[in-house]
Amino acid sequence: MRKILSVLFFIFAALSAPAQSQKTNIILILADDLGLTDLGCYGSSFYETPNLDKLAASGMRFTNAYSACTVCSPTRAALMTGKSPARLHLTDWIAGQNMPYAKLQVPDWTMFLPLDETTLAEVLKTQGYATGAMGKWHLGRDKKYGPEHQGFDVYVEGQNAKERTDPNAGGKDTKELTDAALNFITEKKSSPFFVYLPYYAVHTPLQARQTDIDYFKAKKATGEQRNPTYAGMIKELDENVGRVIVHLKKLNLEKNTLVIFTSDNGGLIGARNTEKQITSNLPYRAGKGGPYEGGVRIPAIFSWPGKIKPGTTSEEPIISMDLFNTLAAVAGATDVKTYDGANFLPVLTGAPYQKPLHAQLYWHYPHYHRGGSTMYSAVLEGNKRLVYHYETGQKEYYDLSTDISEQKDLYATHPKDAEALYRKLQTWLTQSNAQLPSPNPTYDEAKKNVQAKGKED
Repeated sequence: MRKILSVLFFIFAALSAPAQSQKTNIILILADDLGLTDLGCYGSSFYETPNLDKLAASGMRFTNAYSACTVCSPTRAALMTGKSPARLHLTDWIAGQNMPYAKLQVPDWTMFLPLDETTLAEVLKTQGYATGAMGKWHLGRDKKYGPEHQGFDVYVEGQNAKERTDPNAGGKDTKELTDAALNFITEKKSSPFFVYLPYYAVHTPLQARQTDIDYFKAKKATGEQRNPTYAGMIKELDENVGRVIVHLKKLNLEKNTLVIFTSDNGGLIGARNTEKQITSNLPYRAGKGGPYEGGVRIPAIFSWPGKIKPGTTSEEPIISMDLFNTLAAVAGATDVKTYDGANFLPVLTGAPYQKPLHAQLYWHYPHYHRGGSTMYSAVLEGNKRLVYHYETGQKEYYDLSTDISEQKDLYATHPKDAEALYRKLQTWLTQSNAQLPSPNPTYDEAKKNVQAKGKED
């Protein structure tokens, strides 16, 4: 009798215990200002990223991944909603760069992610996911626009790098945010979970552990990537990504978890060929805040054991908005309205799909930036890229198949092709209800480069 009762007890306990979810857990890791070539698996010989290289080897690495914008807040809004920054009217880092005497006036853009927008976290919650965000939100300075009001059950802000005073303390917030993510995973291991881990690293100010700085000072740089402090920040970032992977293995969750690593925009170059140079995006032109490939080319790594073939590389162009559609599909959400993103789940799993996912990719930045950009819009169709500058009306036209560094403007020799692409750009701007710059009534040529004081993004 006692044995029968004991068996019944264990059966009841098994039935009432939370079962391991069959839905795929999702971890989205977002670096800040990390350029495409800042990782070993993307060609860096100076920075050391063994954990991210291993993550890429275990899954798929995209070679034509793009951020939705050349700065952070618009990209973060795009991946959260599947809408382009132009459609959202959230087109600059919050609160933006104020140049009161510049030639053009910035439109009255939205400095927060509206609460009526459907976020990725809200979509995943409808599919039974526990949702946690740890790190840099940057989608509204007022707390009422924070992650807790945009579908996240838990939000850990961490220590903003700008508030640190010890220049050699390293990325304390990187470790603390990772700790919070690991705790969340442990607590939610029996249910599907979505972890959004947007690190502050490797954004300025440059701060790394002194031991790492010394290590990279002693390492011989063979190219333009040579800043030892920046290298130390990347090293610590890589270590913490490794901690996430080890934790998944420890909890036996690795095979049921999709891990994504990407960035919000291209690398911030800093002052070229000086001690203040931060990184190099070569062979891509310019960097964060700029209108060229270096400002929007980003790393994108996806690891999903059993679903993604290890060691694969995809040349399919993808952009930040696609994460919304793709991760919604991974979670089983089938009624998500599509705006500007595409579902590249078939690319990840090797299933047939219609190529290309996007006929064109578009960018719209009606702002000024310290990184050197004046107001621009751009379009990429295949290997052809057109950049339109609002201040001058100049159109630049490049063939990336032969000129990845965008050094040879082909507009003069291919005006018909360039104008055809420009018309597509104008059509997209109209369809997206994009806000355009206007003449500045306080324009002063002598003072046009004066920048009003404000915090950097």
